Amino acid sequence: MRKSIASVSLGLAAAVLMGMTEPARKPTIFMIGDSTMANKSLRSGNEERGWGQALPGFLDGEVRVSNHAKNGRSSKSFIDEGLWAEVEKQMQAGDYLIIQFGHNDEKPKEDRHTDPGSTFDANLRMFAKVAKSKGATPIICNSIVRRNFAKVEDAVGQDDAAGVSKATEVEGKELIDTHGEYVVAPRNVAEADGVIFIDMNKLTHDLVESMGPEKSKELYLWTEAGKVAAYPDGKKDNTHLNIHGARVIAGIAAKELKEKVPSLSEHIIFPDIVVAKDGCGDFFTVQEAVNAIPDYSKNRRTTILIKEGTYKEKVVIPESKMNVTMIGQGNPVITWDDYASKKNKFGDDCSTSGSSTFYVYGNSFEAEGITFENTAGRVGQAVACFVKSDGAKFRKCRFLGNQDTLYTYGESDTQTYEECYIEGTVDFIFGKATAYFDRCEIKSLGGGYVCAPATPEGRKYGYVFNECKLTSGEGVKGVKLARPWRPYAQAVFVNCEMGGHIAAEGWDNWGKKENEKTAFFGEIGSKGEGANAKARAPWARKLKDAKEYSKENVVGQ
Repeated sequence: MRKSIASVSLGLAAAVLMGMTEPARKPTIFMIGDSTMANKSLRSGNEERGWGQALPGFLDGEVRVSNHAKNGRSSKSFIDEGLWAEVEKQMQAGDYLIIQFGHNDEKPKEDRHTDPGSTFDANLRMFAKVAKSKGATPIICNSIVRRNFAKVEDAVGQDDAAGVSKATEVEGKELIDTHGEYVVAPRNVAEADGVIFIDMNKLTHDLVESMGPEKSKELYLWTEAGKVAAYPDGKKDNTHLNIHGARVIAGIAAKELKEKVPSLSEHIIFPDIVVAKDGCGDFFTVQEAVNAIPDYSKNRRTTILIKEGTYKEKVVIPESKMNVTMIGQGNPVITWDDYASKKNKFGDDCSTSGSSTFYVYGNSFEAEGITFENTAGRVGQAVACFVKSDGAKFRKCRFLGNQDTLYTYGESDTQTYEECYIEGTVDFIFGKATAYFDRCEIKSLGGGYVCAPATPEGRKYGYVFNECKLTSGEGVKGVKLARPWRPYAQAVFVNCEMGGHIAAEGWDNWGKKENEKTAFFGEIGSKGEGANAKARAPWARKLKDAKEYSKENVVGQ
């Protein structure tokens, strides 16, 4: 899984004031073209998308997209209206320019029309030449295909007629071309000028024709009356793509870019599902994406890319959704504000388990670069993440809350947390699972206990904190490393750096002297102001061999 980078404008400004080097500008893919590529409004549940709008869902976040394509524009009107001048002004060395015109160039209107072999070619050539002069890489595409399986009067003109199909004949099995020489000219220009060419027309033609007249409607803006608020009378549009279609076509383009543009190759990814607030994905919410995963898909892993943004929702990954990977891009935050004593709709307490923001029941769950948050505040138990998933792995994730932030619920589970940040006040890591915390930052926001394991009797390991850094909020003191939620609780700290907020005695028996005989609490290689071996509770274990608590031994990795 790739790392994601979140940029904060205030932090950047401070860095500049302090004389630090400003982070390098990310390479940008500029896109110029017509409505089939353009970003579309999300108002009233509008389901129309351009494939350029979906392209960011296939990029790792190290390259950004600046989509300047616009409805109704030809290569001529794009220049005449000053749209090209804006792109030219912004483009820099190391950027990319994807060019796709034709749909509107072929229309007879004087403000749009160009001729293939002359004015159309000249405009494409100019775009590419300017990009090269800027040190950018031009990529010429021809138009995606219209879904045209019948002899339609003025199929081209229908683009400007609210996308209403007026087919007068029964649709056949073969697509009927509507672009003519406008799909040939881009290839000719690219070949003559040594520019990368992507034959989007052939690629989309082959796809749409293979799907046939009926199934191919799934790619385009075909919807029944009363289904979508944006067009209450329904729509039969053979030119413009819906959400699914844009994702499919963008995926085709991404595959071509990966093969033909080596400098972009490492930045192109192919997640199964994309969640995004800006409309570039399949869904707007994380739960919708989870619901779309096939149940009991045992033979493959499903990858969900979550784009930056705050997702205020309770999310449940049920047991039937196994082998799920969630990758955050730009540090997305999944947040909610339930707490144990909060009343549910039946007037009952939510309970500790019911307070969680995020639930994982499906085995072999993985997450990277995501923040799981409970914003209820200091109101008692309020779980951010509830994990009952054997083989679960979290990497570079953040768990934010106060009491009972991270619930490692699964009694027979093994779970791994690598380079994560976990914060809270009391027992903010708790549960029955065997869990390995590797190089994590564990921050105490108030006096209390770092963890409260409930390891079942007979388990070889409980919680292992390896090379973790224990930090605290300002003024926090007297924090205990652990207390046993159940008699046979286990927690060990291996080569950890402990701040001065850690109490000298280190451990607590939860008010039960008998727990001292059954609980297994110990440490080895502790360092920092809070490492105080001589003052530790006398019943705690002094570990002799750090290797015994390796990740391989504890969780089998």
